[in-house]
Amino acid sequence: MSSDQTASPAAPRPPRLTAAAALAALEGLALIAIGVWMLVDGLAGNTENATQAETGGITMIVLAAIPLLAARGLLKLRSWSRGPAIITQILALPVAWQLLQADSIAIPAGIALAVVAVTTLALLLNPATTQALGIGPRES
Repeated sequence: MSSDQTASPAAPRPPRLTAAAALAALEGLALIAIGVWMLVDGLAGNTENATQAETGGITMIVLAAIPLLAARGLLKLRSWSRGPAIITQILALPVAWQLLQADSIAIPAGIALAVVAVTTLALLLNPATTQALGIGPRES
């Protein structure tokens, strides 16, 4: 099966897969929000290094495309979408850890990010999800 095909047009999308797609989309939207905030902060001159804030903001907005495209692919039952979604969650875990190490308001954000990343990983690795995406051993 090519990565452009759906796993099975007649098979319904498992609720776990829909939930994983929703969480991935939420992460993408959060990256856009953070990126816009950083960009506006840099453009307004509210930071010591405006260029760094602007570059960071643009980078966050561009990186948001990964979980957003993965979420769209998961909703359309595209097998290729599971890889970027899993990689996004694995990369989110060290970020969550760093947020948890802070002595600030970042701690609740770290907790939320860790919960979303672990939950999404569990949903993506679930056998019903892999089967719906056509990933895994093929029946003869």
